[in-house]
Amino acid sequence: MTSEGQRSTDETVTGGTVTERHAIGRIDDRTAKVVVIGQGYVGLPVAMRATEVGFTVVGLDSSVERVKSLQSAGSYVGDISDAELTRALANGYVPTADPDDVEGFDVAVISVPTPLRDGLPDLSYIEERGDEIAIGALARHHEVETSELLHAQVPLLAHAAHEVGDPQVRHRGTLGGTLAHGDPASDLPAVVLALGGTIVAQGPNGRREIAATDFFEGFLETALAPDEMLVEIRVPKVPGAGWSFQKFNRRAQDWAIVGVAAVSNGTTGIALVNMGSTPLRATAVEEAVQSGASATDAAALASEGTEPPTDLNASPEYRRHLATVLVRRALEEAGK
Repeated sequence: MTSEGQRSTDETVTGGTVTERHAIGRIDDRTAKVVVIGQGYVGLPVAMRATEVGFTVVGLDSSVERVKSLQSAGSYVGDISDAELTRALANGYVPTADPDDVEGFDVAVISVPTPLRDGLPDLSYIEERGDEIAIGALARHHEVETSELLHAQVPLLAHAAHEVGDPQVRHRGTLGGTLAHGDPASDLPAVVLALGGTIVAQGPNGRREIAATDFFEGFLETALAPDEMLVEIRVPKVPGAGWSFQKFNRRAQDWAIVGVAAVSNGTTGIALVNMGSTPLRATAVEEAVQSGASATDAAALASEGTEPPTDLNASPEYRRHLATVLVRRALEEAGK
């Protein structure tokens, strides 16, 4: 066989046209082994077409069946476990295999890493359902921040989505991805906690609902089972409610050193960003507010039950001070 180097867009594999955004070496020998690396937009169509015309397609686990078995998931990613694939899909991306692993194969078809979100439109929606708003796991931050429905019914979530990263991040990142990631320094998990939201997971045994208060179990650990994907987020409608999102960071696009999400709608929900190993509800503050305490007195309880981290940005003591200040501001802005 021969290879004429790397080419881009609409290259032909013995009569089959490859989808755009890829690089592929021309294949002249149908007995050659071909390894496919990358996303379904390119890797899977190339693999399937190559098998149809008689090539031996060899994945990193030497299994043509592996390629075919992942067709429904829309991706071929080499030899990874089902749990790894599930986690990757839940975050909206699939990892590209290591090119170093293909040494010794005749031809490597390497696709440009592409988010799976565009291939799963059914998981990208924001819609009204009774007293709740249902949001597909792959709804992007930009869609959340600009949703007229959310601005009218859950303005806290729309506002907080605008605070995530920069425009490039907001146009690629997804709400489901940030929740499945479970980062305590992330803004939106705290917002969903404060709102009393619900996470919907789906796996081989069907769907189940997980209260946001039960979803975050440890540092970057969630209640999702290895064979489950996060598919939907539900938050209650709170039109006319008082709300506030406070975030203190060194630069506009940085992770929050400390953040606070608060909503007041008969009851008060308050959640903290970066004050422990998981996003946290400030239950002591919530109880104090419900008992009639002032914003200042309730905010003095902000650090109860927290274990703030220490890093280059702040000490635990500084974070406790910030939490008190930001919770007071949030309560005052929310009208409590």
